[in-house]
Amino acid sequence: MKNPIPESSLVQLPKGPPRELPRIQYAFTTDELGKAHNETQWYRRDAVRKAAQKSWKSYRAFAWRHDELAPQSLTGKDSFAGWGATLVDSLDTLWIMGLREEFDEAVRAVGAIDWNKSSSPHCSLFETNIRYLGGLLSAYDLSGREILFKKAVELGDMLFAGFDTPNHLPANSYDFKKAKIGELSASSRQSLAVLGSMSMEFTRLSQLTGDPKYYSIVEQLKKGLEKTQEQTNLPGLWPKYIDLIEGTRPRSDTLFTLGAQADSAYEYLSKTYLLLGGLDPSYELMHVKAMDAAVKHLLFRPMLPSGDDDTYEAGSPPPPDILFSGNAVSTQRDKSHLQPRVQHLGCFAGGMFALGGKLFDRPDHVQIGEQLARGCAWAYEAFSTGIMPEVSELVPCGEKVEREAGEDDDHLTQKCPWNEAKWRQKKKKAAAAAAAAMNTRFAASDTTNSQTTTLPKPFTKLLDPHYLLRPEAIESLFVLYRITGKKDLLDIAWRMFQSITKATETKFAFSAIEHVHIQNPGQPTTKTDSMESFWMAETLKYFYLIFSPEDGGAAEGSGGEEEEGLTLDGWVFNTEAHPFRVPRPIDG
Repeated sequence: MKNPIPESSLVQLPKGPPRELPRIQYAFTTDELGKAHNETQWYRRDAVRKAAQKSWKSYRAFAWRHDELAPQSLTGKDSFAGWGATLVDSLDTLWIMGLREEFDEAVRAVGAIDWNKSSSPHCSLFETNIRYLGGLLSAYDLSGREILFKKAVELGDMLFAGFDTPNHLPANSYDFKKAKIGELSASSRQSLAVLGSMSMEFTRLSQLTGDPKYYSIVEQLKKGLEKTQEQTNLPGLWPKYIDLIEGTRPRSDTLFTLGAQADSAYEYLSKTYLLLGGLDPSYELMHVKAMDAAVKHLLFRPMLPSGDDDTYEAGSPPPPDILFSGNAVSTQRDKSHLQPRVQHLGCFAGGMFALGGKLFDRPDHVQIGEQLARGCAWAYEAFSTGIMPEVSELVPCGEKVEREAGEDDDHLTQKCPWNEAKWRQKKKKAAAAAAAAMNTRFAASDTTNSQTTTLPKPFTKLLDPHYLLRPEAIESLFVLYRITGKKDLLDIAWRMFQSITKATETKFAFSAIEHVHIQNPGQPTTKTDSMESFWMAETLKYFYLIFSPEDGGAAEGSGGEEEEGLTLDGWVFNTEAHPFRVPRPIDG
């Protein structure tokens, strides 16, 4: 390395046996899990497994060793350096589903990957870490196959060179030629997610190899985030972008979010704490500060149709008790302006709040997590396809969107009556803005913009109507079911799975779709010929696991290789749904 880390500066993993942490997963009883319950879940799980087999078979036939399958044109696409993103990302899914022949073939193909040969001159440090390195480490933890460990170390050493910069902060745009001569440089405008989403993979690599260099580099990142957490406009939260030239200095950026470009940085705080066996209390402090600040500035209750709405059917149940996560704009310390903008990516937040709530004895956060998870599930069922869009806006409760430190969190507890005029006014304003942006000639009215006028209440506009086969909504339902044991979440998940497969299935696989809200629910959706690797790695895995035995037992037909259950106490999932083994006191 051109900028080596002195051996004296290497930080060892925390010493001592793992702590006895609070139980995370609900204690299911045999009385709760009767024969009828189990038979229903086996049927559902088998349907998910068949969808995965269909997807994998087509990837194997038409895009083998490419990053992705184009599910309509039936060709391979290389979006992530051409090392086979779907191949590596799907390893643990194949193992968990008991598809041993497919897994064995995939492992042989992974063993032949040459990281020195790529389809492009650069790669994303972030994506390579969560998809490739995370996939290899997880598959090794599950199967014990040594070739997977060998490939993980190879890749980990390559990614470690991404920190060969003057200040040892990461260069997410990983140029292979520059990396070989130590000429990479960190960015003055780097997404928060890049900075905060290396800790799990690099920590696990140090745990498995005994080499502290990987852990040392992410420990430096953690300390930088810890130092600046109270220095931002919204103390507890970091802005969407960070200046790495100046050493993890929060930029003057005014946007704060749990969505794109920030999401997994927050997700990894509680999860790295768990992975380290609770031996680093700074992760707990950072997580709790961040979640409390998010409650204050980012979460909101939507205005929902109710009994006084003339379109509300008599006898219908009352509006659900749900929350959403939006964005906050802050130009002044401790003050923010809410943007009620809902991202599918942000739907992971329900699971994050609930997991941290159990770990750190915050039952209020477990409740918030459930409200968030049910919010995204409700948004799915609000649209004609039964799927929520990539990005949308809706009407929040209350007129006040300005928030300050020290105020009560009434915005999460106080429900509001439906206001038809207010909703129509905001829809009209959204239509006008869309017309202006498109430079069209039609006048904005309730009847001119069909996409806006037919939106379900209380949505006012779709900023991105696609569904990309994303996993975040089912991820949170899975976590909440495992934490609360509430069986209705299984039925919600099943309806979600049925809607997704109906809207996205092609002859040979499944595809992202162009629009989740179509005028005629009977007409077919428009497919975009895209099936990213997270469809197999995350979406189908979480659907499979929520319908699996609550101890995560191995699939029937797995060749007798019974695995330790994938409980939330024994395993922790990275942001690509790759489970890492959690050190337990008995192991210490």
